[in-house]
Amino acid sequence: MGIEALTGVLLVCIFFFFALGAQVGLALGGIAMGIGYMVWGDGLFNIIPSTIESTYFSFILLAIPLYIYMGQLLTKSGIGDAMFNFSQLVVGKVRGSLAISVIGVCSMIGAMVGIIGAGIMTSGSIALKPMLDRGYDRRLALGVIMAGGGLGILIPPSIPMIMFAASTQNSVGRMFLGAMMPALLTVFSLMAYVVISCWLKPEKAPIDSQQEDFVPHTPSERFRVIRDGLFSLLLIVAVLGSIITGIATPTESGAIGVMGAIVLAILFKRFKWDMFRSAGLQTGTLVSVAMWIIFGASVFSNFHLLMGVQNMVADFTNGLDMPPIMIIIMFQLIMLLLGFIIDEFIIVLMCAPLFTPIAVSLGYDPIWFGVLMILNILIAVQTPPYGFALFYLKGIAPAGIGMGEIYRSVTPFVLINVMVLVLCMVFPDIVLWLPGMVMDG
Repeated sequence: MGIEALTGVLLVCIFFFFALGAQVGLALGGIAMGIGYMVWGDGLFNIIPSTIESTYFSFILLAIPLYIYMGQLLTKSGIGDAMFNFSQLVVGKVRGSLAISVIGVCSMIGAMVGIIGAGIMTSGSIALKPMLDRGYDRRLALGVIMAGGGLGILIPPSIPMIMFAASTQNSVGRMFLGAMMPALLTVFSLMAYVVISCWLKPEKAPIDSQQEDFVPHTPSERFRVIRDGLFSLLLIVAVLGSIITGIATPTESGAIGVMGAIVLAILFKRFKWDMFRSAGLQTGTLVSVAMWIIFGASVFSNFHLLMGVQNMVADFTNGLDMPPIMIIIMFQLIMLLLGFIIDEFIIVLMCAPLFTPIAVSLGYDPIWFGVLMILNILIAVQTPPYGFALFYLKGIAPAGIGMGEIYRSVTPFVLINVMVLVLCMVFPDIVLWLPGMVMDG
C-alpha cells in the first residue's frame, strides 16, 4: 500500500472512530496498530517499546503532571479568587471592568492549568456567575470566559508548548519567550474590544454597583487583597523566571510551582487536607487521560512517520510550486480543520513532527512556527460549529443557552485571535524578538 492510500485509510478510520465516540488515545493507538499489523506484520510491534521510552521517560514531559498539579492547587485553594479580586481592584470602577478583569485573571488561571478545557471550566466556575448576576450581556460573559480561559495554552507555562518542544527537540524556554509578546498582544486586544464594545453599547455592562462585592472597604481588606494578588502573580513570575534565566529546567520549575502553591495556600490560610486530596485526585485523573492521549498519538505519529508521510508531504509541497509562506498558510488551514474534531494535545503530537521540519527546510524559525501552531490551535478549538472547546463552554453555560448563542458569543473573540495570528505571520519579530534579546543577547 502506498503512503498516499495509507494516509487516506488512516484518516477515514480516525473520523469513523471519533464519530463513534471512541477514546482518543485508544482510537489513535489502536488504528495505528491494526493497520500497521496488516501492512508490516509482527515487526510493527517494535514501535511500542520505543514509543513508551520516548514518551514516558522524556525529561521535558515530566513537567506536565507538575504544572497540572500546581494549577489544581491554586484553583481549589481559592487563590484564583484572590487574583480575581486583585485585578478588579486594579482595574477600578469603569464600564466593563468586570469583563476586563475576567480576561486578565482567567488568562492566568488558564496558564496555571495549562489545558484549554480545564482552563475554560475553571475560569467559568469562578467568573461567569458574578458577571451574569450583575446584568452583563450573556454573549459578552460567555465570550470573555472562552477567550480568557482558552489563552492558557498561549501563556507560559503551556503544556502544548512543552509537547511541541519535546516532539521537535526545541528549547522550552525559547518557546515560552516566543509566545509572550503574542500572548500580551492578544490579551490587550481582547480587553480593548471589551472596552470599545461596552462604550458603544452600554447595556452590555451595567456600571451600577457592579463592583460592590469586590472592592474592599477598609485598609486591612485592601491590604489583604493586594497581598494575595501580588503573591499569586509572583508565583507565576518565579516559575517562568527560573526557566528563562536557566536556574531551573521546565521540570524543576514545575516542582517550584507546586511547592509555591502549597506555601501560598498555607500563608493565606486556605490550606485544607480535603483540598489537598481533591487537587491530587483531579491531577491524577487529568494526567492519566493526558498520558494515554500522548501515548496513542505518539504510536500513530511514529507509525505514520516510519511509513514515509514526511517525505510525502515534502514532495507534495515541493510539487505545488508555491511561495514558502503559502505552504505555511496551507499548514495552518490543515491544523484549523483538525481542531474541529480533536483537542490541542493531538494536534501538536500529530502535526509538530510532521510540519516543523518542512517549515525549517523552507527557511523559517522553528520557534516562530511553533508559536503559530499554538495560536492556530487556540483558534481551531474555539471555531464554530465543531470547535472542541465550544462544548466545554456549553457545559458551564446556564440553562437555556443553546449552541447558536454560544457560536455568536465567541465569534468576535475568535476573529481577534485570527488577527494576532496574521500579525505574527506578517511580522515574525513579534515572536522572535524576545527570545533573541534574552537568550542570544
